[in-house]
Amino acid sequence: MKKEYDFSNARRGPVLPPSSGKTRITIRIDDDVLEWFRNQVERSGRGSYQTAMNDVLRNYIASSEEALETTLRRVLREELDRPKPARSPHAPRQKKAAAK
Repeated sequence: MKKEYDFSNARRGPVLPPSSGKTRITIRIDDDVLEWFRNQVERSGRGSYQTAMNDVLRNYIASSEEALETTLRRVLREELDRPKPARSPHAPRQKKAAAK
């Protein structure tokens, strides 16, 4: 160990640069939820609880988007398959757009 260190060219900040596509945040997680994720990672012997949480959140997002798409497709099919109501003889006719 040196008696003195020269910090004149030192910079503040993290030792390692943050990986792109990731943001550091601080959140509060219930103890039992955090413990469950840590136990899952310990049982598997690889990864980190943070990666496991990220994977679960990604899967949830994907399943939510798929559910929305499925619902929209069902509603559209129902609407397109519904018989069109008969037009009343007194109903005003729609004007056709003029050809250009």
